[in-house]
Amino acid sequence: MTEAQQYMRRALELAALGQGQTGTNPMVGAVLVHEGRIIGEGYHHSYGQPHAEVMAVRSVTEPELLGEATLYVTLEPCAHYGKTPPCAELICTVGIPRVVVATLDPFPEVSGRGIERLRRAGIEVTLGVLEAEARALNAPFFTAHTLHRPFVTLKWAQSFDAFMDAPRQDRSLAPVTFSSPLQQRSVHAARMEHEAILVGYRTALLDDPQLSNRLWYGRSPLRVVLDPQLQLPPELRLFSDAGAPTLIVHLEAARSRGREGVDETHLRYLALEGERIEPQQLLQRLYADYGIQSLLVEGGGATLQRFVDSGLYDALCIEVSAQHLGVGVPAPRLPR
Repeated sequence: MTEAQQYMRRALELAALGQGQTGTNPMVGAVLVHEGRIIGEGYHHSYGQPHAEVMAVRSVTEPELLGEATLYVTLEPCAHYGKTPPCAELICTVGIPRVVVATLDPFPEVSGRGIERLRRAGIEVTLGVLEAEARALNAPFFTAHTLHRPFVTLKWAQSFDAFMDAPRQDRSLAPVTFSSPLQQRSVHAARMEHEAILVGYRTALLDDPQLSNRLWYGRSPLRVVLDPQLQLPPELRLFSDAGAPTLIVHLEAARSRGREGVDETHLRYLALEGERIEPQQLLQRLYADYGIQSLLVEGGGATLQRFVDSGLYDALCIEVSAQHLGVGVPAPRLPR
């Protein structure tokens, strides 16, 4: 591993500390190095807070060394005014002569402009160090800004013989539990890492899930439930529990009249055209209307299979239990 890769690896470690906290902003880490010694570090802590470059510069106790330092940063420094001033301008102002960048920023207001601003100021810029790792760290951010849809993770647990649940027709029977307590915490960690979590009609009706992050730190995701004809009963926890907002996705033909006896302050409605809810239109609207960059699809089997068949998914999280059910709800079939 080269020296540049070592320092960029450290910057990536710092960036990952912002997991689940940066909102629609990417996770970014920065390291300042002077003659083989790290003199400053920083990362983007949370949405609306100073960027990684700012935090790194602020951490330097010997500012006179900045004029001879190299900045390693995991994403192209911004060149526009948003919630914070442009980081490219800060780098020019404090006189950092060399900048090593892992990857360009896909955001249209930044892409290439930050690098151009630095080079115009006479700063030496190296691009592409650990680029693949940097893009993987912010896969939802890159997916959203290049494909204009959320990064989609499909998650399910199944028996050894490929069933997700025993046969059930109502809520009188509890769903089969495959996950250990440790794995359940891992599932809730995944919820924290995604901006939204989705289930279909049958899962909402039979499992009555909360879909909140109760076993991990951080926020709960936006809950999304598919209710094409607006027929789900109002007593479900997705509707009555105001611990997190819920987006009810329905067909345009089924007009929302509200749910009697339910406090709707945390409920939102999204109407889609057509005869059934299609993943492509759903994902486009989630991004365009709500800015959702990452979506965790937790069930049920038919909903997951629809995403699989459409090819509109980016990651799979499948837990296979040693249990055998013999009969039940089949797990999704993946393409060979």
